[in-house]
Amino acid sequence: MKIDDHSCRDIAPPGPDGAARRHYPVLLLLAMFISSCAAPDTQHHIVISTREQKLALLDHGSLMATYPVSTSKFGLGDWRGSRYTPLGHLQIATKIGDNAPLGTVFKDRRRTGEIVFPDSPGRDPIVTRILWLRGLEPQNANAFTRDIYIHGTPEERLIGKPASYGCIRMRSTDIINLYDIVGVGAGVTIVDTTLASAIPGYVPRGTLAIR
Repeated sequence: MKIDDHSCRDIAPPGPDGAARRHYPVLLLLAMFISSCAAPDTQHHIVISTREQKLALLDHGSLMATYPVSTSKFGLGDWRGSRYTPLGHLQIATKIGDNAPLGTVFKDRRRTGEIVFPDSPGRDPIVTRILWLRGLEPQNANAFTRDIYIHGTPEERLIGKPASYGCIRMRSTDIINLYDIVGVGAGVTIVDTTLASAIPGYVPRGTLAIR
């Protein structure tokens, strides 16, 4: 099986003269600086249940949507060099992949120019969109330097069960939808409990609330 990129690491495509690659670090720093100057998204909050392998999107505390996800198959934690999914309170540090076609491959956060379709045999790169997370607590302080993302995956058949190398994987159509709603600074809480335990008044969509 060919393994493409399990670093939970690509925006400007490399030009034939290497110019894009030479200038990319400066462009990324500039983009992150601009993002940091924008007003943080305090309207939306993401809650991820590793126990249920689900992600809930909240708008001012009200449930907007839930999506199936895939967290680490190695377990939970945030040790340097590990392949675990961190727990606790984090935030979206930067967004990568504006307007990229579905299935766009990213390596080291740069577009490679390749498109990989869902469930392509032997392919497992980061695709479509990246939401790069920064930890806000000691228990997840390494998340940003460990390149922990919420990102698209072509291995959509594995969504709903632990299968990643530390990141939170989503179907490409789902990550596009999420990416278009949330902004930099939006809170992300990752828990090893059910969504119902983590979100006050949580009622799964399609369930009749009893009052």
